[in-house]
Amino acid sequence: MNWDDVRIFLAVARQGQILGAAKALALNHATVARRLTALEEALGARLFVRKTNGSDLSSEGEKFLIHAERIESEMLAAREAAGADSGIAGTVRVGAPDGFGVAFLAPRIGELVERHQGLRIELVPVPRTFSLSRREADIAVTLERPSEGRLVALKLTDYRLGLYASTDYLARHGAPETLADLGRHRLVGYVEDLLFTASLDYTAEFLKGWRSSIAVSSAMGQTEAVRAGAGIGILHGFMARGDDALVPVLPEHTLKRSYWTVVHEDLRMIRRVAVVAEFLSEVVARERAIFA
Repeated sequence: MNWDDVRIFLAVARQGQILGAAKALALNHATVARRLTALEEALGARLFVRKTNGSDLSSEGEKFLIHAERIESEMLAAREAAGADSGIAGTVRVGAPDGFGVAFLAPRIGELVERHQGLRIELVPVPRTFSLSRREADIAVTLERPSEGRLVALKLTDYRLGLYASTDYLARHGAPETLADLGRHRLVGYVEDLLFTASLDYTAEFLKGWRSSIAVSSAMGQTEAVRAGAGIGILHGFMARGDDALVPVLPEHTLKRSYWTVVHEDLRMIRRVAVVAEFLSEVVARERAIFA
């Protein structure tokens, strides 16, 4: 079996189409289709159901995907072992929620590259989920522990969310005395139909019937809106901490959520991936007090 054909199979499986795989691999569309057909003939199995708008894995393809990912991991490990004397090198992509990724990790990630100057980090701090099986990221920081898939999860930390407003907003509108009073204030929250995880659907835990006057689909955006006096919002405590423009509202009412580091089982033994995952645990443990 030709490794390059397996690599093409994985690209098509992850992109969902031959054209997308060809672009990702910088190959001609016809070359990808021909090599994919050659692999199917060599295996004596139909790996994809090819459609006009894409290619879906067949049942045989789903089974082969598990083995192909293991082959990929072995190839990565072999290449890494061959260059073991040169230290930690290569690219690791980390997907993370924007609050953690931008406010916490981005200012600290330079320390890791300083230690391993052959390492390149791609930090993708956006409010969405990442498919590790499709290699959208090598490591994902998630808000929930995954319940299925060949994934290895490690809890990073708990963190708190609470109600905040700007000093300017409170000067103009006053502070609520009870949770029920929130209904008479301008509220800042998420765009509900863009919530990418159930962990973010927490407004009802503060006020049933919460209605956002301003909805922003990112934690960073909500923080900026509240800081500018747009209304009262549910913010991450570690992001609001130390900001004199943000005032806790009804501070006795908070929520606890968690961050997890998740790595695909086939990648956890790759040295550069393991080093980055270990750094995430190290830096969070070192500064755990800010998440309290």
